[in-house]
Amino acid sequence: MNVSERRRKSRARRRVRVRRDVVGTDARPRLSVFRSNKYLYLQLVSDESGRTVAAVSTLKGGSGANLEAAKALGSQMAEKCKSLSINEVVFDRNGYQYHGRIKAIADAVRESGIKL
Repeated sequence: MNVSERRRKSRARRRVRVRRDVVGTDARPRLSVFRSNKYLYLQLVSDESGRTVAAVSTLKGGSGANLEAAKALGSQMAEKCKSLSINEVVFDRNGYQYHGRIKAIADAVRESGIKL
C-alpha cells in the first residue's frame, strides 16, 4: 500500500467516525467541506430531507484553494446562510484535520455571525 492510498483510507475512516455524530437537520444543516488540491467546496446539507440547501466553491471565482480563498469562501457561505434565515449549522470537517484551510473556513463563518 503506497502513501496516497494509505492517506485516502485513513481519511475515509476519519470521515465515517465524524459523520456518526454530525447530522444535519432542516433547522440546523450540516456545513460539509471538501478540499481538493486546486479548489475548496462547501455545502449546506439537510440529512433530514436529504437535500443540499446551498453550495459555494472557489471553482468559479478562480481564487484557488489557499488560506485567503478559504476565508472568503467561509464568509460567502455565511452570507448565503443569512439569506436563507439559517443562524446555526453543524460543521462537518469531512475527515480533514481541523487546521489551516479548514479552520480558516470555520473561523470566517463564525466571524460572520453563524453559530457552529
